[in-house]
Amino acid sequence: MMRKSTINRTTKFALILFGIWPNISCVMFCRIFWAVTITIVLLCHYLYFLTHYHSDDIFDLMDCFSSFLGFLKLMIKCVFFWLNQRLFDEILAMMAEDWNDCAKSDIEMHEAVNKAKMSNRIANAMMTLHTVVVLFYGIGIILANVDVTDRTIQLPHIYKAEVPFSINTQYTYKVVLIVELIHLIMSSWGLGILNALLLILILHVGGQINILHCWLTKLISKENKCKSITIMLRKIIQKHQKIIYFAKNIESLYTFIAFIQFISNIVMICLIGFLLITALGNPDATEKIVRAISYYSVTNIEAFIFCYAGEYLINKSRTIGLAAYNTAWYDLEPEYSRILLFIMLRSQKQLTLTVGKMTDLSLQCFASIMNSAGSYLSVLLAMQ
Repeated sequence: MMRKSTINRTTKFALILFGIWPNISCVMFCRIFWAVTITIVLLCHYLYFLTHYHSDDIFDLMDCFSSFLGFLKLMIKCVFFWLNQRLFDEILAMMAEDWNDCAKSDIEMHEAVNKAKMSNRIANAMMTLHTVVVLFYGIGIILANVDVTDRTIQLPHIYKAEVPFSINTQYTYKVVLIVELIHLIMSSWGLGILNALLLILILHVGGQINILHCWLTKLISKENKCKSITIMLRKIIQKHQKIIYFAKNIESLYTFIAFIQFISNIVMICLIGFLLITALGNPDATEKIVRAISYYSVTNIEAFIFCYAGEYLINKSRTIGLAAYNTAWYDLEPEYSRILLFIMLRSQKQLTLTVGKMTDLSLQCFASIMNSAGSYLSVLLAMQ
């Protein structure tokens, strides 16, 4: 069956689950569910921090703060998408219009389908990764044999939290753990799919730029001689303008999210680095290091996704000017070659994704983050 959208069923299901997909009947129920449940989880984390503020185990406190930051980040992302629903609807409408235009040409449809297949693999891989990481993180706690009647020990939970009710039976304890694990998996899906959505949208832009390259290549071709070059140039300029507008919408949708992402990632990298160093030499160091590394891996993957998307968009936007220059513009009439000159001049202003309108997302930005994280870990090791 021929694909008719860049967004696959997995992504659509996750967006429906979090009340982001437009024109669904259960949107208010989903939004209320996540607003209430995440608020409850955040309050449980806050209660844990207040209860164990004077604890000697700094690892548990930092672990609590790390998971608290993760849930808070998910809540902020969802609320921002809810508040910008009209902008997201416009992006989806533009994508649907692009697919309708691609149906007129086999070459354009082939390019769109290739990007859709790549987006499908990214979304499925992201969902699988987040599911496996969470299961690896919490399944050991569920399978552990804990005596609920022993009041001298603290009952372990999937994440560091203080439940506001008493757990008196083994059955109640297991039910609470399973609910926590399911909620954590679903929350992890939300973080993963919103990151994957950025890559999907950027890949769609890349596919439209490739179609624009194809049009520029055919501008001065034998089969185009019988056609009006003016009409073809008008199509090229309109496509270029649409790509620019689409990229600006993505940037407007994700710039604040990228800002929150990088602030939280920097804080979490510092906290997780601290956890790794403090875990060394402890009797249960292996368990703590494994838990910390799972957090660290997901945090770095999130930062890389945003930076890679920005780098991909920058490089793709550069190729528009090169494609216009590589056409046989010297065979055109001066009035037409001047139009190509305007396209080349406009493409020099690169399409970018920014972190809160302050700095561009790129692989260089990611390298600087990793360099800072490595320096921080080196300082902690030296101070140990």
